[in-house]
Amino acid sequence: MTSLVRHVTIDCADAYKLGSFWAEVLGAQLSDEDRPGDPEALVETPGAALLFISVPEPKAGKNRVHLDIQPQDRTRDEEVERLLALGATLVGDHRKPNGRGWATLADPEGNEFCVECSAAERATLTATRLPVTADDVTTAVHLSLAALREVPEDHWRAPAGTLEWDSWETVEHLNDDLFAYAAQLGPKKPPLDREVPYRWGAERKGGPANAIFANPDAGAVGLLQTLEASGALLTAMVRTTLADVRSFHAYGISDPEGFAAMGIVETLVHTHDVVRGLDISWAPPADLCDRVLARLFPDAPDDADRWTVLLWSTGRAELPGRERVSSWKWRSAPLDTPAS
Repeated sequence: MTSLVRHVTIDCADAYKLGSFWAEVLGAQLSDEDRPGDPEALVETPGAALLFISVPEPKAGKNRVHLDIQPQDRTRDEEVERLLALGATLVGDHRKPNGRGWATLADPEGNEFCVECSAAERATLTATRLPVTADDVTTAVHLSLAALREVPEDHWRAPAGTLEWDSWETVEHLNDDLFAYAAQLGPKKPPLDREVPYRWGAERKGGPANAIFANPDAGAVGLLQTLEASGALLTAMVRTTLADVRSFHAYGISDPEGFAAMGIVETLVHTHDVVRGLDISWAPPADLCDRVLARLFPDAPDDADRWTVLLWSTGRAELPGRERVSSWKWRSAPLDTPAS
């Protein structure tokens, strides 16, 4: 067995006040049990949480350990300005004219930390592809849930776009996809020659062959809870599985990023199938579409709207100047290995 880092503990003068600052920095929350004046404050974050403990001694000297912050939806410079407005101070500017480098800031009690370039900035600087992440899975599922909650009750048994399934079955199929991709990453030694052997079957002739189904007695609310749960399972497995792990997929042995990207495409296009023709706005973020296209459809056109290209790549839309796709499959194998 191995050990895990549970908390990064930081001594300070006012645990609640400093914890509140860092909760703002990280878009997180203090523990519900923490109150002003408490000797401890806990900020829950993915991975190791930050635990602030009030001590009588003042900070002396430079930190021997510090945090490196990477913004997710802002540039490095935008994040620096945001943190300065929250009460941080700039103590060292190591940013370079070519866009590289970092800024060293101090929190309100003088603890130094660094702000690095965002992942998107790093990809631009290094001319590399921006990877698909566990957070992207969460984003896709949450956007899907917001759209699907607007589906009228009488539409759930209506056909989903051009599919042979109704809308309820389509979301059940999506749930099952997310669950199955998570399951492929579950075994200590994932199979390379077959899927993890759950029993798949359809509830009716022509319906989707699933391993899991939603309880119809729970209604649409319950159906969407199963979608949220399956999405969370895939997010957790992608986040916690080492990048060099490989597992079976019919379109090529895949890695955690590949299963994340496949789950996102399933989520985006099947939500499109369900809401098509309804007065529901559904256009996923272009950058999210671009990342999954780069991972799964590396030969897709790069000169058109990314959501339209993703729909075209999966046979759901026309693309001017190009033949409509009637038969398709994505590349599930990592891009640095031969395609199957």
